[in-house]
Amino acid sequence: MTIRVAGAADVHAAPAPAVPSLDDESREWLRDLRQSGPAYDDAVARLHALLLRAARFEVSRRRPMWPHLRGDELEDIALEAADDALVSVLRRLDDFRGLSRFTTWAYKFALLEAAVKLRRRAWQSRELPLEPEAWELVPSAGVSPEQAAEERELLGEIRRAVEETLTPHQRTVLVALALNGVPIDVLAERLGTTRGALYKTLHDARSKLRRRLGEEAAS
Repeated sequence: MTIRVAGAADVHAAPAPAVPSLDDESREWLRDLRQSGPAYDDAVARLHALLLRAARFEVSRRRPMWPHLRGDELEDIALEAADDALVSVLRRLDDFRGLSRFTTWAYKFALLEAAVKLRRRAWQSRELPLEPEAWELVPSAGVSPEQAAEERELLGEIRRAVEETLTPHQRTVLVALALNGVPIDVLAERLGTTRGALYKTLHDARSKLRRRLGEEAAS
């Protein structure tokens, strides 16, 4: 058995940051949501109502961006967002640190879920533009012929670097996210992966391109 003896580093270690004290309302929410029986059921019902109001607010705020979505679709999105936000909040109760009121903290889950679900619904029937030929669609408006020629040459270098340097998966992710504006949660769902994995792929792809273009500029 190994016995650890405290040393100077232990004595002079920085104290842990103070955790903010919870307000009475937040403390009551946490207490009720960690119980069982009628108190828990009532707290869950009140929390779901709060999250549904938040989701409806976000759906209404973003509605002009997707005029083709009808009222019943928007209500379905808000309800789905509230349901998923409720599951997330209940699963992450221990993550709440009291940096804001509990209701404010929980509210954000519904806003995020509503935004994600709206993007997914808007792209539901659309084919994702994933081909590198989309680089040719970048416009060259309001520039001189010389500038347009330089821009075409630069775009040609970038396209060659994309095709020759990146893996097929990196190329797909870069073109979809950086060029064609596909929402990352939509792309993650279509490719059967996670947002974190896509961010990593995008970072690696950009790093490769910077190195390649830097080498060409120096040669």
